[in-house]
Amino acid sequence: MAKKQFKAESKRLLEMMINSIYTQREIFLRELISNASDAIDKIYYKALTDDNLTFNKEDYYVKITADKASRTLTITDTGIGMTKEDLENNLGVIAKSGSLAFKSENEAKDGHNIIGQFGVGFYSAFMVADVVTVTSRALGSDEAFKWESEGAEGYTLTPAEKESIGTEIVLKIKENTEDDQYDEYLEEYRLRAIVKKYSDFIRYPIKMDVKTQRPKEDAENEFEEVQEEQTINSMVPIWRKNKGELTDADYENFYNEKRYGFDKPLKHIHVKADGAVVYNAILFIPENTPFDYYTKEYEKGLELYSNGVLIMDKCGDLLPDYFSFVKGMVDSEDLSLNISREMLQHDRQLTLIAKNIKNKVKGALQSMLKDERENYEKFFESFGRGLKFGVYNDYGMNKEDLQDLLLFTSSQEKKLVSLDEYVSRMPEDQKYIYYASGDSIDRIEKLPQTEMVLDKGYEILYFTDDVDEFAIKMLMKYKEKEFKSVSSGDLGIDSEADKQENEAEESDNKELFEAMGGLLAGKVKSVKASKRLKSHPVCLSTEGDVSIEMEKILKAMPNGQDIQADKVLEINTNHEVFTSLKALQGDQDKLKLYTNLLYNQALLIEGLPIADPVEFTNDICKIMV
Repeated sequence: MAKKQFKAESKRLLEMMINSIYTQREIFLRELISNASDAIDKIYYKALTDDNLTFNKEDYYVKITADKASRTLTITDTGIGMTKEDLENNLGVIAKSGSLAFKSENEAKDGHNIIGQFGVGFYSAFMVADVVTVTSRALGSDEAFKWESEGAEGYTLTPAEKESIGTEIVLKIKENTEDDQYDEYLEEYRLRAIVKKYSDFIRYPIKMDVKTQRPKEDAENEFEEVQEEQTINSMVPIWRKNKGELTDADYENFYNEKRYGFDKPLKHIHVKADGAVVYNAILFIPENTPFDYYTKEYEKGLELYSNGVLIMDKCGDLLPDYFSFVKGMVDSEDLSLNISREMLQHDRQLTLIAKNIKNKVKGALQSMLKDERENYEKFFESFGRGLKFGVYNDYGMNKEDLQDLLLFTSSQEKKLVSLDEYVSRMPEDQKYIYYASGDSIDRIEKLPQTEMVLDKGYEILYFTDDVDEFAIKMLMKYKEKEFKSVSSGDLGIDSEADKQENEAEESDNKELFEAMGGLLAGKVKSVKASKRLKSHPVCLSTEGDVSIEMEKILKAMPNGQDIQADKVLEINTNHEVFTSLKALQGDQDKLKLYTNLLYNQALLIEGLPIADPVEFTNDICKIMV
């Protein structure tokens, strides 16, 4: 019979589909199995309305057979089959799907859903095969037909012999090349792995002849290798089971089987949504941080299924960045698939699912924080930094979602506390949420700036992550309480009497402070009497939005932003050092020496580098002589 041309604009369309649409060759098997499943579903639909047709599920399956000698891979199904016209219309017209038309006629019957909707997946077979042969006999027909093609040049359609109803697809696997090894698609282990990855939850058995060992009948402790037919897919996915049927161990086993992590998940979330969008999901909150979690190489995302068929390994659009630690899967029949199952439309359904998942994860974390505090603190130790970055990122757009999930070490009992816990136990006279920043809790506790706040009996939050202060600046306030650094120029603690006393100190020592400020011009904005120091002689405070810790972090970045905090040198006027300072007003050399020493001392307290360490040690020697 003469070869027929494909009814498409050009053979280039087929070439594009074969070479460009799919990112991995192995998905050809997923597509052919999905088509076979569709063919069985169509019989099921027919049986619902045809009293003469009974559907015994045990009679329906998909069979995979590999023959290395002939280099053929055969996929057989016991589905509805295709007539000559079906073969002509469905396989002869690229991007036309019989499944899509069938679905529109039999919408939503008894929960069975047609997977293949766009008629393109079949042609993925040409990625691995030189010749594709389809032999099919339709339900209710005595005739069978064979469709055969070598690719874009066209196809032939001839009568054939086939005893049973259904379709048989034979792929003549390509020969190996220097760059590509096609032999793998004839190997049992590889075929099983592909089925497990993409088609494990197809609702019908996927069978294959598998090599196995069994004891010899006539010899003890001896085994022989035999081939036996096995079902190699699970068929019923865990997410379609009722939650009441499942135990924590079931979820943990699923977590381990899918290799979501090597740890034990802290919590699982099983979602069955039947609202504006229908989907099932199983989500996990891990305990441990993946080794690459805080690197650019880490790829977020959930496994995405359409009716039990894996579409994407990691669909990043389903998770916001700040919840990128979540592992798991989503299965939906509502997703719009464009051309192939790998090209997902960014449509309303996907947006709705993503929004719902975000809320489910947030709710689960809030529940952990309230009822499983130990587990939540384990989680926060691993992933809390990402939540803080989520508050800071996108100009604070997500701060309302995340603020109640944050924990910080507190000066009280050195335990982690939430912002809600902090605010709930604030004394009535406390105006601000106070915090102190530093490299470690030990260093923060030694900061002179904390003295006055602690003396008032106020709690301090310790910020040790580099993102902490940036996140809080973006948050600005919590439950109408503003955040204030203990290094801030005005702590909002002073009484009227304290303010008057300080103003008097400033006035009495105005000349001395101005002289010291002149000696430190360009290094500090001013020198003034300290309201916060009790036992320490000196410290640095800041004015404006940039703190000293923020300056250090910004300077440490790869591009090294030269942003300076507006520093103020504060002097404790009740310290013995200040008495010595006052006695030096007539001696400019010694005043300069003492001023530089105090300034460098304040830098060291803050963990800032000294501009000239040699000069600093020489200045110390001058004092010692």
